[in-house]
Amino acid sequence: MATIDPSPDDTTPDTSAPTRAAPSTVVRIRALIPSLAPAERRVARAVVDNPDHVTTCSITQLAKECGTSEATIIRFCRTIDFSGYRDLRITLATESGQARSAGQEHRDIGGDINPDDTLLTVVEKIAYTDARAVEETGAQLDIEELRRVILALSGARRIDIYGVGASAFVAADFQQKLHRIGVTSFAWSDSHTMRTSAAVLEDTDMAIGVSHSGATTDTIAALAQARARGATTVAITNFPRSAITETADHCLTTAARETTFRSGATASRLAQLTVVDCVFVGLAQLRYSDSRAALESTFEAVKGLRIDRGEQQRRARSRDD
Repeated sequence: MATIDPSPDDTTPDTSAPTRAAPSTVVRIRALIPSLAPAERRVARAVVDNPDHVTTCSITQLAKECGTSEATIIRFCRTIDFSGYRDLRITLATESGQARSAGQEHRDIGGDINPDDTLLTVVEKIAYTDARAVEETGAQLDIEELRRVILALSGARRIDIYGVGASAFVAADFQQKLHRIGVTSFAWSDSHTMRTSAAVLEDTDMAIGVSHSGATTDTIAALAQARARGATTVAITNFPRSAITETADHCLTTAARETTFRSGATASRLAQLTVVDCVFVGLAQLRYSDSRAALESTFEAVKGLRIDRGEQQRRARSRDD
């Protein structure tokens, strides 16, 4: 059986694994925007919208552009764990240079849909935003927190997953994946059923709340009740300082951008599904033999419900004729 070492030996380099890029400062700041004070939020948006400009901009100039004070900018820098504005500028410039050196620059075409955009531009913006959501989510995902969640799941008697709206689809997908490898799990999207399921959980169980905003009251209430019952709780959210994290023992974050016409859009779901896939595959790997056997059994169970390849080829030949 494969194992995940909860305390890996950091002194032994893993030469077989590819080098993992650190999450960018811009991605981290974007996730913190909702938790900032209004004036700091204006500074954050200026950094996120044009980080290259900030690298060449004095603190006085940036304060004027954001309609705030130099003291606010310094306070913003410290809020996001920088010693000051100079430290932020150097970091942004370094990350930009590293991206260019590695050939990883991206043409930021933005995500906002404008009234005069052509349909081709709309398609390009959607594809760009969705692809970036997956890439940036993978880059910023906390591997050690992911490891802890997987280990906790491996020992859980039962796993309940909560999500409403667009997040309900992610919860259902997660439950279906877990079910395929023989893990007892349930997905709930109704406020009443979420709370009643949480009310019967025990300290051997786990509850997972999925909320892009981290502010969905139904999901937060269910997760809080599960935690009160002693269950281990996990939040999957885009914002690490959102309300749902206060009810969670563990937090896994996504990195999706929601813009005009795109609230609850595919990008946020793709980012959530990326996290779900990482958790699922890690858990399946941990219980490799059992997972393999369960997947084979479930595949056999539905195999007869598909048109086989021979029939597909026959139908293709009929169309050609």
